[in-house]
Amino acid sequence: MSEEIIARPLITITNIIWSFNRQTHEMQLLLIKRSEAPFKDAWALPETLLRSTESADDAALRLIKDKIGLEVRSTATEQLATFTAPHRSVGERALALAYMTFLPAMPKLKPGYGAVAAEWFAFENFGHHYLLSDGRHRFDLSNTSQALAFDHDQIVTTAIQRIRNKLDYQPTVLQVLGPTFTLKGAREVYAPFWQLTADQIDNSNFRKTHHHLFKEVGTATIRKRSGRPPKIYSLASLPNPLERSKVDNN
Repeated sequence: MSEEIIARPLITITNIIWSFNRQTHEMQLLLIKRSEAPFKDAWALPETLLRSTESADDAALRLIKDKIGLEVRSTATEQLATFTAPHRSVGERALALAYMTFLPAMPKLKPGYGAVAAEWFAFENFGHHYLLSDGRHRFDLSNTSQALAFDHDQIVTTAIQRIRNKLDYQPTVLQVLGPTFTLKGAREVYAPFWQLTADQIDNSNFRKTHHHLFKEVGTATIRKRSGRPPKIYSLASLPNPLERSKVDNN
């Protein structure tokens, strides 16, 4: 029996938007509550349909502007993977081109088109499962039941694994701290992906094993109660925005 050829599937741009809460020292992930079917009232990642006059990279940047009113540079967004499972969406066949974006601040959120709510969710890693919580809602991404709409559980899990795998050679996730950061701040970002607390990551050993990834740019102007002020670092290099990963998750 011959199979039907899918000539024109929908192409959605899905964005995993990360930031960092400096008060709670936690990684944050942006989720929206959908206003329309399918998955009405379910929580999901922000997404948009690709337009005929734009590239996928341009659409990922437009999505950020449309959903939270921010214009970000291209280096803050990187392609994650393409998700093509036949039944990942309801109704018409749809492929998802997933991106990750790292924001150095947590802007106040206002729901955009297709959403009734938008919230920052803290990311926790308990090894055998990943948790997202905003104080009122709590999602276990490894639970047997579906936590987020569509295949967004899988997309977030893939994003977490990608970040963790790149921590030792290209930690672009540190952009959530802004252009400069302290080693303590870097350890706080690394910690949940390593299933540790920042205090469990030895500072001297961390500096020794990761010094080639960071560039010292100065010293903090605010002193601690005692001891020397911490040194300030920046990422030694950022990836070329044209060098996108091409992972296809079927």
